[in-house]
Amino acid sequence: MVVDVLHPGRATVPKTEIREKLAKVYKTTPDVIFCFGFKTQFGGGKTTGFALVYDTLDFAKKYEPKHRLGRHGLYEKKKVTRKQRKERKNRQKKVRGTAKAKIGTGKKVSFYLYIFTKR
Repeated sequence: MVVDVLHPGRATVPKTEIREKLAKVYKTTPDVIFCFGFKTQFGGGKTTGFALVYDTLDFAKKYEPKHRLGRHGLYEKKKVTRKQRKERKNRQKKVRGTAKAKIGTGKKVSFYLYIFTKR
């Protein structure tokens, strides 16, 4: 839904406060309301954005993008250091095809070279 917030003489209203007000209106808890995309009009006093209200937290986790879940503390992205990403990239350059996917699992890839000679 589109949310219009009128706040004359006041700075932009925090999203947590907007979630609490919407929770009262829709008779639910603030944790199932996701507010995003708020833009304040030039001169202040009015802010417009979007809000989504879910039935349960499980539905929210299913349909909301990961970055919005992260803002609510419901999703934690695994941090891979820059050095590990670069080392993985350089290991992948040494193999071809589907073997590149095996490189990321952390298993050691071994190669066997068979030389056939005529006798």
